[in-house]
Amino acid sequence: MKCPFKTLDNKVLEDIELPQAIFGIVPRKDILARVVHWQRAKARAGTHKTKGISDISGTTRKPFKQKGTGNARQGSLRSPQFRGGATIFGPVVRDHSYKLPKRIRAMGLKMALSDKWADGKILVVDSIKMDSFKTKDLKAKLAKLGFSSALFIDGDNLDSNFLKAASGLPHVQLLPQVGANVLSILKSRVVVISKDALHHLEARLT
Repeated sequence: MKCPFKTLDNKVLEDIELPQAIFGIVPRKDILARVVHWQRAKARAGTHKTKGISDISGTTRKPFKQKGTGNARQGSLRSPQFRGGATIFGPVVRDHSYKLPKRIRAMGLKMALSDKWADGKILVVDSIKMDSFKTKDLKAKLAKLGFSSALFIDGDNLDSNFLKAASGLPHVQLLPQVGANVLSILKSRVVVISKDALHHLEARLT
């Protein structure tokens, strides 16, 4: 699987061989869906909460006597049937995340990359670095490459100039290779991978 190896200025350096085991497998929607659901559940804050009866401030006195009034018996004005009372079975603070096997997560990442490769949306560059931190300079480089929206995946050390320049572009994202994930890859129009990140991904996924 040959892929043009370029610079950020769209100069072709050579052809690079991409591993078939990462970029050449057939995507499965069920695997991708499992990983995306796991990611989204893990990202949920889980801070939603309604007040139970123990959280409602007010008297604990019985509203009226048990018998003789003709009303239904009541034990507290903080009960859910009264205005300002508790909410029964409402959401509580909790962790929405759950475990997903590493094998499935790795498979999902490979399938997401393979899906982008099949669509012709994978680009490999020598490095993701800039001499300037200006957004207009990055926009000029993206214009040379032929797109304005992309996910950039670099090694562990991200270039500060590129990060500053990309902060002014809402559709450009830079991630370290350890942060490469299925949801970000599937949402992006183009995935740009540095040579350093490619070596790390090969070590992780093969």
